[in-house]
Amino acid sequence: MTTLVVQNVPSAPIGPLGEWLGLDLDVRDWSGLPHDVSGYDGLIVLGGGTVGDEPPQLRELLTSALADERPTLAICYGAQLLAAVLGGRVGPNPGGPEYGAQLIAKRANAASDALFREIPITPDVIQWHRDAVLELPPSAVLLASSPVCDVEAFRAGRVAWGIQFHIETTPDVVRRWAASDAKALEAYDVDAILERAEAVHADIAEVWRPFAERFASIVRDPESVPATRPLRMATAEPITDPAAIRAALAAEMRAARPQ
Repeated sequence: MTTLVVQNVPSAPIGPLGEWLGLDLDVRDWSGLPHDVSGYDGLIVLGGGTVGDEPPQLRELLTSALADERPTLAICYGAQLLAAVLGGRVGPNPGGPEYGAQLIAKRANAASDALFREIPITPDVIQWHRDAVLELPPSAVLLASSPVCDVEAFRAGRVAWGIQFHIETTPDVVRRWAASDAKALEAYDVDAILERAEAVHADIAEVWRPFAERFASIVRDPESVPATRPLRMATAEPITDPAAIRAALAAEMRAARPQ
């Protein structure tokens, strides 16, 4: 079983997640992307990017995986792009950036989800993002949230999942991210962020390794996941400009008022 892994930037590798999966992985950067998922049994899109900056081939890959129902796991930026491909809205997180070890909380739909049903109610994760999914596409199901980010995890269709947080990091990767984002972190207690991240990785491995193994089992046998309603693909470019997002939200509020 060969799974395609899209590594968007060198600083965001697949890390221990690759070992947990136990699959044959073909790791590609943007210079070597195929246009579709033919020949692959699954797709993983890692973090490290901004929606709108990606090459067309990456959107084509996600569209192909969704149309062919190839098991897909999209992480951080990958999750944002997955939502955008389906017509969701992405932009700066209204709750502000999230950095370091945090807790997320499962939503009701997670109880019956093939990947999330065995996850604890409030698991530890690593966060490192400024943007977020502001509105899920109609075909997506919300699986987890956090106090400052409404969309932490979702399922799109039968076998595609997006997670805003990271489960694939190591303490060294987090340290490198902190060094790279030193200016953005000037108002934060960076030592505390790094200390907490170092301490929590053992718990992350305990919870999320079985999650990765469940995803690998779905890659091997996609038919083990029951059918859901068909996905609707986006027909327009996602809204990512903050001013356009505010205008769209205002229009929705006006439309919702009683006549």
